[in-house]
Amino acid sequence: MAISLDAQLKGVAILGPLSPEACKILTKEATAFLALLHRTFNPTRKALLQRRVDRQAEIDRGQLLDFLPETRHIRENDAWKGAPPAPGLVDRRVEITGPTDRKMVVNALNSNVWTYMADFEDSSAPTWDNMVNGQVNLYDAIRRQIDFKQGSKEYKLRTDRTLPTLIARARGWHLEEKHFVVDGEPISGSLFDFGLYFFHNAKELVVRGAGPYFYLPKMESHLEARLWNDVFNLAQDSIGMPRGTIRATVLIETITAAFEMDEVWSDPVPQGDALTNQNMKIIYELREHSSGLNCGRWDYIFSFIKKFRHNPEFVLPDRSAVTMRVPFMDAYVQLLIKTCHRRGVHAMGGMAAQIPIKGDVKANEAAMESVRADKLREVRAGHDGTWVAHPALAALAAEVFNEYMPTPNQLFNRREDVRVMANDLLNTNVPGSVTEKGIRQNLTIGLSYMEGWLRGVGCIPINYLMEDAATAEVSRSQLWQWVRHNVNTAEGNKIDKAYALRLLQEQADSLGRKAPEGNKFQLAARYFATQVTGENYADFLTTLLYNEISSPSVAARL
Repeated sequence: MAISLDAQLKGVAILGPLSPEACKILTKEATAFLALLHRTFNPTRKALLQRRVDRQAEIDRGQLLDFLPETRHIRENDAWKGAPPAPGLVDRRVEITGPTDRKMVVNALNSNVWTYMADFEDSSAPTWDNMVNGQVNLYDAIRRQIDFKQGSKEYKLRTDRTLPTLIARARGWHLEEKHFVVDGEPISGSLFDFGLYFFHNAKELVVRGAGPYFYLPKMESHLEARLWNDVFNLAQDSIGMPRGTIRATVLIETITAAFEMDEVWSDPVPQGDALTNQNMKIIYELREHSSGLNCGRWDYIFSFIKKFRHNPEFVLPDRSAVTMRVPFMDAYVQLLIKTCHRRGVHAMGGMAAQIPIKGDVKANEAAMESVRADKLREVRAGHDGTWVAHPALAALAAEVFNEYMPTPNQLFNRREDVRVMANDLLNTNVPGSVTEKGIRQNLTIGLSYMEGWLRGVGCIPINYLMEDAATAEVSRSQLWQWVRHNVNTAEGNKIDKAYALRLLQEQADSLGRKAPEGNKFQLAARYFATQVTGENYADFLTTLLYNEISSPSVAARL
């Protein structure tokens, strides 16, 4: 006997305001679907988050990561593949990314790119309005009804070409949506973002020739990928959609996930060399739903520092020295490409965060040349596409990929020359030093991002680079690490707690004086001060700050 809608809604409370637009998204049926996802999967989600804590404790005790044991015959089995590219995802040579505000959605879909990753995660501050209105904007964009006016300017979707394929990025497993409560617990931000987008748009997207496609962030193990796969299956079954219609690209942006990208494992077998014991399982867990992996470079650096922050052998120099060509980053890229192409799925490159520099031709030419060099590195390595943060970079990225990748992708480039061992992924031979300039740069990035986030803005232009949560995380983690291990700057200053806090306050005061009245730099500094002393360390800045932008209120009537 089917459970009535009223019974499904029992125990559900929406603690954010419901505007007419929000009501279009948070219907009773969609709300019941979210409740189903929460009740089915939240216990597993919480257990996996505890597994992260347990694993971190092991690393803190000195245990390094390694490829986990598996059976040789499964590792060497080339028979299984990921899903073939879905409609609209065969050619992904240039993808643009950005938040889901209405103006950004229109501009992104009007860009000369192949796909648009609409981001509910790192480039969005998860206020209730941002999350709900983002869903409204994507709902309207899919149905080509997103045109609007802002002052005297009119924004319209172009009609002279096929629009880029839409891919939505949900929040990570660690984040919650405190404005939506089921049986006394807040729903996972991941399930909230995925559930609303899928429920309202999956069938419409298929009718229009594509499908419900997603980016999945910040996973730390194949078990977290397995959870996503279970979510996908239940979602598709619940609306009568064939399994495999959903496709997901996983951002490999944690060091733990890098050890689990591809294959399966079983009971432990006798230890052999690292390649014999590889356990890279994320693609396998998502097989029929997999559309590849992506190099989330800044989050990966953040994870590298975070996981080994107590180990002095993993201290890194200024962020500017940690390029994609340093040993541990290069190994990560090569392994990701080989893994993807062995299994027939896309290996996507990383972000070009540059913003065109107006009024300084020489500086702009230098910036664009750095973008060109980065995209050339990616396409020559075997990547099937790349990311840009600004529409003006799309043509440059396309030019490079068009020249060196005349085919829709490079799945045929198996990279059988690549031999990556565990030690390669952990190689910290990074030349460079820690400078006061680097410290102040980290403070500026961290404070500026946090100040904007506290105002509900999830990506901030700083020195002609679009900075988001990932770069802010790198900045504060490096500062914590340098203080924790008593690093000296190149100028001879010992980086201790007093030194870090003094520079922090100087930067906060300077930034605050230059910003409009009512800015939140001092509030950001108070939070940031807890993260730069080598003592307390928040798992994520976003969870540290979330209560400041979350305001659950009296339950709305469903």
